Amino acid sequence: MSNTLRTLTEEQKRLFDTEGYVIVKGLFSQEDLAVIESTFEVMSEQTIPGYFEPDLSPSGVEDPLKRYPRVMHPHRFNEAAMKYMLHKPVMDILEDLFGEGVLAAQSMFYYKPPGSRGQALHQDNFYLQVEPGNCIAAWTAVDAADEENGGLLIVPRTNEHEIACPDLADANESFTTHYVKPPKDRKAIPAIMDKGDVLFFNGNLIHGSYRNKSKDRFRRAFICHYANESATHISGGYKPLYRADGTIAEREDSTGGGPCGMEFEVAYPH
Repeated sequence: MSNTLRTLTEEQKRLFDTEGYVIVKGLFSQEDLAVIESTFEVMSEQTIPGYFEPDLSPSGVEDPLKRYPRVMHPHRFNEAAMKYMLHKPVMDILEDLFGEGVLAAQSMFYYKPPGSRGQALHQDNFYLQVEPGNCIAAWTAVDAADEENGGLLIVPRTNEHEIACPDLADANESFTTHYVKPPKDRKAIPAIMDKGDVLFFNGNLIHGSYRNKSKDRFRRAFICHYANESATHISGGYKPLYRADGTIAEREDSTGGGPCGMEFEVAYPH
């Protein structure tokens, strides 16, 4: 059921508002998913300075993420990535969640081959610094994602948890350096997803991912971040922002360094 107006049920809205996330099916057709797969399969053999810089030498296989790092901001140089960042069924859901217009800020593609480290628990709006308002992620499973192949971990009901200054992550398990400890009364749970499912989650929600422990299963994902149209500021590295019709929306750079203050060096992009 793609390319048709799709809004959330009251139960789905309640789940997002209370738990901080919701999984929605049927937003991408099989044809859509095939285009995304083929686009990034071709891209995986290329080097795109500043966006995708794989180690294509034999030594790159020692660390799977050197051979298959994440692609940052593919919408800035690839038409298919731009198209699916602004995919109407996804934008309709986001408008429903925000209760207003939507601005697209970031796209990413994760290959996450077997053996890859995960990503330590973190909060997205620590990086995007959307003000006033928040960001929402739309995390599309290009492969089925579960505990074995490095699926997402989410900490329900931390959407109301303030943005925290992170601690240092365990480099043996996480390819990123930041770690946000969940509150004592909250536990991380797996977000089990089928191919084509889209997980929407609040920018304050604490989340991360498992190591890919499988022998032969990639865990590919197309991930985009969005801001509410009424936001006036966002971290400068996420500009330009795009409206649903593809036009650019001008916004001011966020200042102040977030919860860590000006001395903290934010590892953009997240």
